[in-house]
Amino acid sequence: AARIAAFSAADAATWRRLVAAFPAEAEHLFRLLGSPMSARALAGTAWNLWRKKGMSGALDTGRLLLSSPRAWLEETFESPHIRATLATWGMHLDFAPDIAGGAVFPYLESMANQSFGMVLGTGGADTIIRALSGMVTSAGGKIVTGAEVAEITVSAGRATGVRLASGESHTATRAVIAGVAPKALTGRLLPNGSGDAGFDTAMQKFRHAPGTMMIHLALDDLPDWRAGAELRQFAYVHLSPSLDAMSRTYQQAMAGMLPDEPALVVGQPTAIDPSRAPQGKHVLWVQVRMLPAEILGDAAGKIAPDHWDKVKEVYADRVLDIIETYAPGLRNKILGRAVFSPIDLERENPNLVGG
Repeated sequence: AARIAAFSAADAATWRRLVAAFPAEAEHLFRLLGSPMSARALAGTAWNLWRKKGMSGALDTGRLLLSSPRAWLEETFESPHIRATLATWGMHLDFAPDIAGGAVFPYLESMANQSFGMVLGTGGADTIIRALSGMVTSAGGKIVTGAEVAEITVSAGRATGVRLASGESHTATRAVIAGVAPKALTGRLLPNGSGDAGFDTAMQKFRHAPGTMMIHLALDDLPDWRAGAELRQFAYVHLSPSLDAMSRTYQQAMAGMLPDEPALVVGQPTAIDPSRAPQGKHVLWVQVRMLPAEILGDAAGKIAPDHWDKVKEVYADRVLDIIETYAPGLRNKILGRAVFSPIDLERENPNLVGG
């Protein structure tokens, strides 16, 4: 709150009030987000919300769930800097400032991070993979990799197992859980449909949000941020100057244009975990939000439309130019870089449709 007070004393007071109220609010929001999408479950959640918060409080929660990030932020905070800082959390989850229903994500991310912090696994991102796989195997489960599922087998309207591309079959005793993109589920894994025509139609009409570029840098040293040396201590630095800039980026990407000033999430993991790089060195990753899967033009008018394979390095240069304005001298610290376009990300994981 002290940092917020440097921009607005009123916003600092608002922040303290929101943080104090968060445990009670989280109970209702997490229950709702974790409920099955059935009329009975939702009715039970609504009843519990009304019983504990009353009509006025329940309506306030409903308004938060339906609001856009901009509507909630402009109503709640007065500083444009605070609004922009919190709005970038919505951009992580494809909720640009003017997308209805997106306000809850900047709210939850900011409040949860303030209340519980953010966890980084020592040694690298595979920490969570090893932890989850350990939970499965310790419970007697078996994990098989490199085994492509060709089809989910169905009998009497229920999923009964899977057939692999190799021809091998596995029978499910309780359920088949498919962590795949919606169109892959009903379009490929269930070639004859799920048996629920409404569900199948909804899956086929699912529209993916704009894509992402990832830039990984090996550095001699962390960036020297113009905003202050303190930023070298943080694992995340968001770069996007305003709500309007984020909205413009979203509209440009949806129109197939390369954004002139994309929102950037700069990760500095070695600021927290030095084991991720050789002694005295650092790594940096940059998540570039949001980008089109197919390039139809360039909002800045400098890059000719072409396939991402031919454009990604040039666009990565634009991103580094933007970071340079916030952290002069970054380029001189770069020892190596690897750029993954939206199409590269989809190649690595087909569920990342369009990146």
